[in-house]
Amino acid sequence: MNRFRIMIVDDDPITRQMLALTLQSAGYETHCATDGVDALEQMKDTPCPLVICDWNMPRMNGLELCEHVRQHSAGGYVYIVMLTSNHSAKERVMGLRAGADDFVVKPFDRAELLARVQVARRVLQLETREALIFSLAKLAESRDPETGKHLERVRRYSRLLAEQLASHPDFADEITSDFLQLIYLTSPLHDIGKVGVPDSILLKPGRLTEAEFEIIKRHPDIGAETLQGAIELNPDAGFLRMAYDITRFHHEKFDGSGYPCGLAGDEIPLSARLVSLADVYDALTTRRVYKAAMTHEEATDIILESRGGHFDPRIVDAFVQIESEFAAIAVAHQDPADSQPPLVAQLMELT
Repeated sequence: MNRFRIMIVDDDPITRQMLALTLQSAGYETHCATDGVDALEQMKDTPCPLVICDWNMPRMNGLELCEHVRQHSAGGYVYIVMLTSNHSAKERVMGLRAGADDFVVKPFDRAELLARVQVARRVLQLETREALIFSLAKLAESRDPETGKHLERVRRYSRLLAEQLASHPDFADEITSDFLQLIYLTSPLHDIGKVGVPDSILLKPGRLTEAEFEIIKRHPDIGAETLQGAIELNPDAGFLRMAYDITRFHHEKFDGSGYPCGLAGDEIPLSARLVSLADVYDALTTRRVYKAAMTHEEATDIILESRGGHFDPRIVDAFVQIESEFAAIAVAHQDPADSQPPLVAQLMELT
């Protein structure tokens, strides 16, 4: 039996029974509530990712239930389908504003209801995909306890840069809304290959020897090989292709002097060029086992000096336009062990 749980909320016992039988015949686990208050009480002990609720109910109606779930839900996303006998656009707008995701007209059609449940499952699986990707990235990061909120900062820096660069004529066709979503989703995987680097090298408190550096330089290929297996099983998964590009190529340099492939210029995927700058900025402005944190101003100077060398000049120019927003992210998501100066002081100067 499919253990996907659905909460049915309707004060009409006949409608509740018909919905339950329809969904149970398709293999779903159903729970029934008579109104919004009853549903919320049950969901405290039995979380349901999908709620199908009537519009008009006593004590707490469908709109109020939507609003409560959106304001107070602390777990995963709850997808809400509203049952309504009104076809008007005005009512649907009211429902959407309250937090509804979809609508089914009463009396419901069995095939349509099950199709909309499948849509809900696809949407909810996207959230599961994001959680899984971030968990894999955290697994790699957990081997280095001093990187703290590195993944969260890098994903925010990467998306911020992409948003700024989207207006550039060279990238207008490539940086779409899907691109922005995917770079936020996949950038945390950039160092997943570090799971293959020994702790003696990864956590070494001093400079690496040449031999040790050659070992750590293997991590882009290790990560890419890991993702390649997933791509072969899911060749149409765009997020895996972007994750592969970022993981393998984020240590390439615009002038061709990077690794592991020595790519140059636009040969380097755009996603990897963006994450490269984001990753370097974060490395410079945070304390690591082998160095102290730099100020925002010091990090910015280094990035400017690397324009056309390490970094794509167009991406550096985009960074300059939003550097104060980088500093704000660094402060808002700094590691608990970091002292607030110097980044707070730098932010104060920039605002």
